[in-house]
Amino acid sequence: MIGMAILQPVVALTAWTMVMWLWLYGTRIPALGAAKVNPDDLVHDPTKGLDQVLPPQVQWKAHNYNHLHEAPTVFYAVAIVLAIIGQGDGLNAQIAWAYVGLRVVHSIIQATINKVQLRFMVFALSSFCLIFLVARAVMAMF
Repeated sequence: MIGMAILQPVVALTAWTMVMWLWLYGTRIPALGAAKVNPDDLVHDPTKGLDQVLPPQVQWKAHNYNHLHEAPTVFYAVAIVLAIIGQGDGLNAQIAWAYVGLRVVHSIIQATINKVQLRFMVFALSSFCLIFLVARAVMAMF
């Protein structure tokens, strides 16, 4: 169907988000056990949070999982709009794949070495892709 190629990167990013979910809980649950954390204690003490009781390397996955629910929501919306109006093929689909690739790289950086400057550079590049897609949708719609 015309304009639907952009939906492939949408599905790919949602699948990557689930990979990060698995990675998050695959590291968090053992870390909670090792730290002997009672989750109910965290609920009843507002001064405590998982960032205070778990190692940073464990929390980096959780932070990235949260990040995958921020800017990517704009990506999902604009990609679906472009698909609906028949503008989801060609350059728009290629830029969408670049966005997804950059978000995956961002996730890997944040979840492993968490070098902020490198992570920000990749985030900025992905943001430029997102801005490009939004601009293309604005031009097509108005």
